[in-house]
Amino acid sequence: MSQHVRPETTRFGLGLAQGAVELVPHNPEWRRAFELEADTIRAALGDVLIDIEHIGSTSIPDIRSKPILDLMIGIGNLAAGPSLEPRMAAIGYDFAPNAGVPNDHVFGKGVARTHLAHVVEFDGPTWRRNLVFRDRLRASTGLAQQYDTLKEELAVRFSNDRASYTSAKKSFINQVVAGR
Repeated sequence: MSQHVRPETTRFGLGLAQGAVELVPHNPEWRRAFELEADTIRAALGDVLIDIEHIGSTSIPDIRSKPILDLMIGIGNLAAGPSLEPRMAAIGYDFAPNAGVPNDHVFGKGVARTHLAHVVEFDGPTWRRNLVFRDRLRASTGLAQQYDTLKEELAVRFSNDRASYTSAKKSFINQVVAGR
């Protein structure tokens, strides 16, 4: 076990091989896992960090998710994202410069990924979009269940192709963000 992976990661049921798509039932302990990791990131980034939010399916109760926590780290200047690499590496994160996520810098933790940290401009378009999507699904059981059903279908279709799985969810996400 890596020195950067806490023993409680097993308790939280986190970790998925890179590229794989597997959905597991929601674990209410994921909120606590987020809080612990957020504290670690706050300490590592200091005043560079403006805010940190739990996003992605692990932040939405009662839907299945890949067992990887998504954290959104808000900083003042997106261009400074890559300069966080040494600080993030010190707490076990690898910089993923070719992650294919526009307007954010992605850092992954663990060989079997347990956490993905998305560094974005605080209160910028990506920040707001991610929060709108999360909050609308939290507020609507119907929307959350539609998303869960879509994710299950896509997980079967793209079980070993995480990039295609993620891309295939974009239309639904766009519709939710637009309020349709």
